[in-house]
Amino acid sequence: MIAALTAGGLVVGDGVAPPTASIPANGIYVVLYADPGQSVRESLADVRTDFRLGFQLTCVAPTAEKARWAAQRARMALHAPLTVAGRTAWRPEELGGPPVQRDDDVSPPVFFLPVQYTLQSTS
Repeated sequence: MIAALTAGGLVVGDGVAPPTASIPANGIYVVLYADPGQSVRESLADVRTDFRLGFQLTCVAPTAEKARWAAQRARMALHAPLTVAGRTAWRPEELGGPPVQRDDDVSPPVFFLPVQYTLQSTS
């Protein structure tokens, strides 16, 4: 996911904001929060070859408009199915999230927009 987002022109942190030195001058970045995922049975035979993963992309920017732009850019980057060696992956399914919010606890304030997704693959 990080590779796809980076290829889409976004600066991405894995569970934390990227290092300050790597945040572009426009102040836009994305933080990926992924759950541990779960092995899912493909049939009543309990063969567990399917895998499901939930993740959230928190798009951070100096304005609400730029946070929405980052979310759209992330959608475009994740539109193609992700490549996972030895597996077939579906396109990530967007589950939505809350509206854009302003964080006044940092200086200068930033806007953030969390968008949740689910990803499924099979071997």
